[in-house]
Amino acid sequence: MASVTLAESAKLTQNQLYAGIIETIVDVNPIYEVMPFQDIQGNALAYNRENAMGDVQFLGVGGVITAKNPATFTQATSTLTTLIGDAEVNGLIEATRSDLQDQRAIQIASKAKSIGRKYQQNMIIGDGTADTFQGLMSLVPAAQKLATPANGQTLTFDLLDALIDQVKDKDGQVDYLMMPARTIRSYYALLRTLGGATIGDVIQLPSGKKIPVYRDIPIFRNDFIPTNQVQGTATNATSVFAGTFDDGSMTHGLAGLTATGSAGIRVKYIGESETKDESITRVKMYCGMALFSELGIAMLPGITN
Repeated sequence: MASVTLAESAKLTQNQLYAGIIETIVDVNPIYEVMPFQDIQGNALAYNRENAMGDVQFLGVGGVITAKNPATFTQATSTLTTLIGDAEVNGLIEATRSDLQDQRAIQIASKAKSIGRKYQQNMIIGDGTADTFQGLMSLVPAAQKLATPANGQTLTFDLLDALIDQVKDKDGQVDYLMMPARTIRSYYALLRTLGGATIGDVIQLPSGKKIPVYRDIPIFRNDFIPTNQVQGTATNATSVFAGTFDDGSMTHGLAGLTATGSAGIRVKYIGESETKDESITRVKMYCGMALFSELGIAMLPGITN
């Protein structure tokens, strides 16, 4: 007599299911942990950048004052946009299959994760079109981009020094360097060639995570910086950023923007669908980004190694 088959016996049991979701969609971007956010009234923030200083002169006894020109300014505007998604869960599924894992909670958490990832991606590549906000690659003025050979170049300490020197906001203080993982590996390779240098020079973030530093400036890995940028014949180029964070005065460097009274990611239960047996929960974030001082950012494009 034949014994019971594996397929048949499977009908009478169930594989152990661990209560939890193992994340496989992960990008590293610790700068998101320390970047300041400014909440604003209305859906846009206007601010003035210094364009030209009022002139002055040396004056001798009895001389005529001719330094009459006033300071002039250029107004910039940063707007808020909406990142949003609905988590919809069938009533039967929610009622019968939430014994180990809450089906609705999982969908809401996934939507929130997607909003965070989308914001971080747009923080780099956003161009301000199609309801997006401008990211760093669009906000860096031409004067703050270092000159690059026609077909790109490899990372050197001299290039990092030149990039740091380009940031003049906060009297030359630089709050961050930001680059993709492969460029950090290139930085470590440079350190190893020095012999006496150590790759153990790190700074600890508020979360306890440790990241490398160069000249006491934290180096943030950012997986959202593209590594397929075109630089002449090179199609594998990337960029390195240096800059400052705003200190709450809205006069320095970079800051995220969010709506007053609705800061961060918001979760709102909408209710039952009119036409389907589904519950709807809306997950959203009113967000944007501002570069207050154009001297608070610098970009080194065309890095190929």
